Amino acid sequence: MSGLVFLLFIVACILLGSIKQINEYERGILFTFGKYTKVLTPGWKIVLPVIQSFRKVDIRTKAVDVPEQETITKDNVSIRINAVIYYKIFDAGKAICEVQDYYYAVSQLAQTTMRNVVGSVTLDELLSEREKISNGICQVIDAATDPWGIKVENVELKDVSLPEEMKRVIAKAAEAEREKQAILTKAAGEVEAANSLAQAANTMGSTPGALHLRTLSTLNDLSSDQSNTIIFAIPIEVLKAVEGLSKRFENENNR
Repeated sequence: MSGLVFLLFIVACILLGSIKQINEYERGILFTFGKYTKVLTPGWKIVLPVIQSFRKVDIRTKAVDVPEQETITKDNVSIRINAVIYYKIFDAGKAICEVQDYYYAVSQLAQTTMRNVVGSVTLDELLSEREKISNGICQVIDAATDPWGIKVENVELKDVSLPEEMKRVIAKAAEAEREKQAILTKAAGEVEAANSLAQAANTMGSTPGALHLRTLSTLNDLSSDQSNTIIFAIPIEVLKAVEGLSKRFENENNR
């Protein structure tokens, strides 16, 4: 009787040890006699000792921080760049059976791909089209990791470090561009002002009395401040006319 109880105790221990829990965010890979059998879904599963074994795989989205890489752009500028990759496993069986360490493999593939893609673009393209380049890196890595049962969801370029001399060159170029825009804006304003003055002059010249009214208006504005000194600019034609009248009066008086 005691032997039967001991045997039942051993069987109970084996059964309890055979129960494995798989969480909702995990999948279990079951092997029977070392051969891949199936993917276990979340819940309690029985895995027979010795005969069977299993491995858990986390299927949640993971973030891989790609270490800073030194590379050369298409226009021979040496830069340092790093990125972060977001991926998740869509086929747990392939992730275990097709690649030894999928986390390490994805990280190494990302580093190589990032250097290759950045080396195929110029520095201006890298700085101005960062999103487009990130999408290109994502597509290359996703295609390479598809046989591993891994889906690359996104790639973000985090930081682009430039040499100090290149930073100074870019700063000077930006300053020159700002000065250029300021000069163009000022010139456009002067052209517009000149056109407005020419239009005003034409209007006054073609309207009798307009110039006289403008002069009176200007005098009225100046007279509001007693400290102003008013100087009349008399055309040379008027002075010559006055001089001619004076000589005429003198000749008449001498007769």
